[in-house]
Amino acid sequence: MDPIALIGEPWADYGLIDCGHGRKLERYGPYRFIRPEPQAMWAPALSEWDAHGEFVPGSDEDGGGRWQFVDQPPRDWPLTWREVRFTASNTPFRHLGFFPDMAPVWDWMRGRIDGATNPECLNLFGYTGVGSLALAAAGARVVHVDASKKSVEQARANAALSDMADKPVRWLVEDAGKFVAREVRRARRYDGIILDPPKWGRGPGGEVWKLEEHLPGLIADCRRLLDGESRFLFLTVYAVRMSALAIGELLNQSLGDLGGRIECGELGVREETRGLTLPTAIFARWSR
Repeated sequence: MDPIALIGEPWADYGLIDCGHGRKLERYGPYRFIRPEPQAMWAPALSEWDAHGEFVPGSDEDGGGRWQFVDQPPRDWPLTWREVRFTASNTPFRHLGFFPDMAPVWDWMRGRIDGATNPECLNLFGYTGVGSLALAAAGARVVHVDASKKSVEQARANAALSDMADKPVRWLVEDAGKFVAREVRRARRYDGIILDPPKWGRGPGGEVWKLEEHLPGLIADCRRLLDGESRFLFLTVYAVRMSALAIGELLNQSLGDLGGRIECGELGVREETRGLTLPTAIFARWSR
C-alpha cells in the first residue's frame, strides 16, 4: 500500500499564504491569522507577516494558549466553499471553526456518491457541519453526529446560512461509539461514512474516547454499517504519533472483504507563495 497525498488548493475564501519557522500565515475571507505549525520546519518565504491576530501557544504540551489581536475581527464572519456557506471564528482551541485541508475530501466524497440513488451518509465527529452540508448539497441524506452541543448548534446555523435548513440532515448530539453500536443493532446501513476522531474526548454522557484504544472497535462497527452497495469510508487522524500505513492496514483488515480499493496517505494544503505542500494530517479510505 503506497501512501498518496490529497492536497488542498487555495480558494476564494481560504489560502495558506506562507509558512515556516514553526508558524503559518493564512487568510480566512478578509482576515489573516498566524498560528503555530510544528511541521513548517523550513524558512518562510516572506520577511514580514501582516496579520490581524496570532494564536500564541501556552508553555505546556496540552494545547493551551490564547489569541492576540492587532486588529480585532468580528466574533464570526461568513465564508463560502462551493454551495456551502458557514461562519469562521477564532476559537479557544486555535482553530477557525472548520478544517480547510478537508476541502479535497469533500470533493472526493461527492464524487463517490455521484449517480447513487438516494444515498445516505454518516458523518461521525462532524464538528460544525461543513462536510455534512457538502454531502447534502450533492443530494445525500446525512446523519451528523458530534458529542458537542455547541458544535451541532453551529452546524445547524451553518445549514441555515447556506439555505439548507430543509435538507434531509439529522443533527445529533451523541457519543459516536454508542451511536454506531446502536445503528449496528438496528441493522442499519449507509452508502458512505466519514469520521474525524479526536485524539482524546468526552461524550455528552461523560464517555471517554481515546483514539489508540477505541478506534479499532469503532472501525469494526462502521464495517457492519456498510454492504455490497456502499460507496466509501474516509478516516482522518490529526495530532498523534501514528502512521498512515497503520490506519490503512486497520481499514484493510476491517473492510477488505468488501472489495473495492483501500488507500492511505497524508492531507496537506498548498502554500500560495511558493507552491510547497504543508502536511496537516494522515488519512485512510475505502471506496468502490
